[in-house]
Amino acid sequence: MVSIDPVKPTDEQFEQLINAPENADKWFEMLRGIIYEVIVPTPIHAFIGSLIYRLIANFLDVHPLGFAFADGCMFYLPNGDKVIPDAAFVSKEHVPFVPERYDIAPDLAVEVISPSNKPDDMLLKIESYIECGTRLVWAVYPEEKLVRVWRPDGKGRTSVQKLDLNGILDGEDVLPGFTLAVKDIFPAQK
Repeated sequence: MVSIDPVKPTDEQFEQLINAPENADKWFEMLRGIIYEVIVPTPIHAFIGSLIYRLIANFLDVHPLGFAFADGCMFYLPNGDKVIPDAAFVSKEHVPFVPERYDIAPDLAVEVISPSNKPDDMLLKIESYIECGTRLVWAVYPEEKLVRVWRPDGKGRTSVQKLDLNGILDGEDVLPGFTLAVKDIFPAQK
């Protein structure tokens, strides 16, 4: 993410920016009133996000618990942030249909961390998800081949768990029955 405007825009100004003809091929997010242009993902980043989305979507074909979204679906969070996770899941218990736009946080958000992502910006984004109701965030680190699993701890804070290549991602009570071996989300290297 690259910050492009230090002035806090209104929602209308944000909508004008993302809908401007010159920005037709660009994506933007807004965190804590600062607009960021989303950098085009690397092939590994896109592969991991797409793979996780596809596996969740395949699981939902058999277990219709909700809806899966690939990179590109914007969520308008209740705190005013506007985010585009690399993959997401929304439970039918939360929203029983796919609306025109999501004015909620996803139940599960997946963020694939790129070298261009500043750690503080990603932490703000993860905290924003949790603050707005996301129950599980999988932050995938391709260079380190690990995943950090973030969740609310029930006491107004968040907890984080680090999973290496031997770990298993678990949908927990958010996506019950879904599991994925961490080693299976990273593409084979030459």
